[in-house]
Amino acid sequence: MSQKIAGPKGMNDILPGEVEVWQHVERTARELFSRFGYGEVRTPTVEDTALFVRSVGEETDIVGKEMYTFEDKGGRSLSLRPEGTAPAARAYIEHSVVNQEPLTRWFYMGPMFRYERMKTGRYRQFHQIGAEAYGSKEPAQDVEIMDLVVQLLQTLGLKDVSLNINSLGDETCRPAYQEKLVGHLRAHVDELCADCKVRLERNPLRVLDCKVERCQQIALAAPSILESLCEPCREHFASVQRKMGALGIKFEINHRIMRGLDYYTRTTFEFIAAHPVLGTASTVGGGGRYDKLVKSLGGPDVPAVGVGLGLDRLCLLLRESGQRFGQPAQLFIAVADEGSADEALALASRLRREGLRVELDTRGGSLKSQMKRADKVGATYTLVLGELERTSGQAQLKPMAGGEPVPVKLAELAQTLHAAKPAA
Repeated sequence: MSQKIAGPKGMNDILPGEVEVWQHVERTARELFSRFGYGEVRTPTVEDTALFVRSVGEETDIVGKEMYTFEDKGGRSLSLRPEGTAPAARAYIEHSVVNQEPLTRWFYMGPMFRYERMKTGRYRQFHQIGAEAYGSKEPAQDVEIMDLVVQLLQTLGLKDVSLNINSLGDETCRPAYQEKLVGHLRAHVDELCADCKVRLERNPLRVLDCKVERCQQIALAAPSILESLCEPCREHFASVQRKMGALGIKFEINHRIMRGLDYYTRTTFEFIAAHPVLGTASTVGGGGRYDKLVKSLGGPDVPAVGVGLGLDRLCLLLRESGQRFGQPAQLFIAVADEGSADEALALASRLRREGLRVELDTRGGSLKSQMKRADKVGATYTLVLGELERTSGQAQLKPMAGGEPVPVKLAELAQTLHAAKPAA
């Protein structure tokens, strides 16, 4: 007997019964994002490794430890994308989009890849929904991006998700803060994990993003970056807060939010869920402003702000919400005798062309087994088709939830089903 082949660890199959939740989130996001004027962009799953080294940061864990990087047959170093912002920025530059529209709003959906320690809500192939806005340096654009997520969560019916915001300053004021931070960290250098001792020398801000508990405790006592903001950054952050208030969006200021990527400047934020199903992977989305990323990748000097949402985590929360997803069959056709099989297949085909969801067990079998199948698929109605029904052109439409069968003409079946009250 041949050995079974399993899927790669941390890269999950999404099967019917579960995929309907995903489809619901994706449909909801597409509809909502279009209301905000965001168009969908689709970038390759694989990019030049240099894109992520230059954007995400060579000293980040993502580039240093987590990327799936390989050499192709042409000797080029390629990587499976670990996040969506850098590929979108690359596409924005490559296609000279700034010359076509000064304000550009994009969204994307798709798989990302990081070789991480797996736990609930954190996988090696994970899925993101993201939005990026290029061309506006105004605080209003930061707020619009956050409002986009707030409205998506509300539309999905997800509650108990808090919004934390911070400002990371910019190249003017961040160096002064970094000096204060380094002084604090050096006083506790012996307590830092091995990775953070390296980060202290190469990129001290990354220490604040460490997940090791003792490093988190040191980070808690670190000076706040908000005390070191220059006046333009302070005004920008104050304007963000004021506009959030005007929209009625609740938020908390959290000076410890740094995010795990090097390209962020000024506004940064995270959406954090309180539900225990996520365990320690409680951040369902996050992002911020990255005004220098496009230029650093060889593009024009265009400001930008964006957000990424964990689709896997959103779906975990939705499955716990008790909501129902997917659309059951409106009709199950049960075949009473072998001579009616072709007629049943033709009837199902005709009804499907009429836009109806119709199930038919092509294996046939006893009526009892077919009715069990109708119940399993959650059909709203069943119709038994046999010689009597074929010759008379009449049948009985049986509600699976209970109630009296409804006489129906086979020629008028589509109109009857379209007019029928949907299942509760």
